[in-house]
Amino acid sequence: MRLTGQPGNFGPYSDWEGGQKLLRRAVELGINFIDTAEAYGPGFNEELIASALHPYPEGVVIATKGGINKPAPDDIRADGRPENLRRGCEASLQRLKLDQIDLYQLHRPDPKVPFTESVGMLATLKSEGKIRHVGLSNVTIEQIEEARRIVPIASVQNRFGISERNNEDVLDYCSKQAIAFIPYGSLGAHPLKQGAPLANAQGILALIANRHGVKPNQIALAWLLHRAPNIILIPGTTTIAHLEENVAAASIKLTEDEIEALNQM
Repeated sequence: MRLTGQPGNFGPYSDWEGGQKLLRRAVELGINFIDTAEAYGPGFNEELIASALHPYPEGVVIATKGGINKPAPDDIRADGRPENLRRGCEASLQRLKLDQIDLYQLHRPDPKVPFTESVGMLATLKSEGKIRHVGLSNVTIEQIEEARRIVPIASVQNRFGISERNNEDVLDYCSKQAIAFIPYGSLGAHPLKQGAPLANAQGILALIANRHGVKPNQIALAWLLHRAPNIILIPGTTTIAHLEENVAAASIKLTEDEIEALNQM
C-alpha cells in the first residue's frame, strides 16, 4: 500500500524504479507473499508489482483485494456488487499479468449489498479458475462463518497489532479453524494510544528491544509471529533499509517471560 502516490495512497508511486528495486530485494530476502489491492493507487500498485517481479519467481504468492472504488484520495467507497467484483478481479488479473490470482480478498463488506451475494461472486470466480483461494478482510466471526457456508475461506485480513487488539477474537477463531490471519496496521497505522498506559507499553517494548539489540518495532513484529502460527505479516515500507529491518524481526526469539509481558501490554 505504501508504494503508491501520496497523499491518500492515490496515483502512481513517485519513485517507480525505487519501488521496483524494493520489491525485488524483498524476494531476494526470501519474502514469498506480496499483498496488494485494486484500491492501492487505484491499480498502480498492482502494475508496479508486475513491472518489478513478472514473470514471478516460483513460490511467490500474489494476494490482492477487490470490492472498493476509490475515485479520489479521500473518497473510498465499498462496492461489493457481484458485477463490480468480477470487473475488479479481471482488471487485477490484467494488471498483475496473471491467469489466476493466488489469493483474492473481499476488501470490506458492503452494507448496501447482501454479504452472501459478494461472497457468492468470489465463489463463482474461483470455480472459473480466476481465483485460487478466497479471502476476506475487515470481517467479524459471524461473517466468516456465513462465507464459509458458501466457499472455503483461506485467509482473513483484519487490523491487529501489539497496540490494537480489537480483533483478537477473530484471530483466535482463525487459528482454531486453520485459516491464515493477515494483520494489517501492525506498525504505526494506529500508534500506541495516548494516556497512562502509553509510557508503560513503550517502556516494555524498549526494554525487550534493548535486551535483543533491536528496535521496538521489530519486537512488535516478532510478538505477532509468536502470537499464533497462522499469522502472515505484511508490514508496509518504502525503503530497503526498513524492509531489511522488518525481515530481521523474523529471527528474533522471544522468551516466554517476554511474550507474557507483551501479551499483558
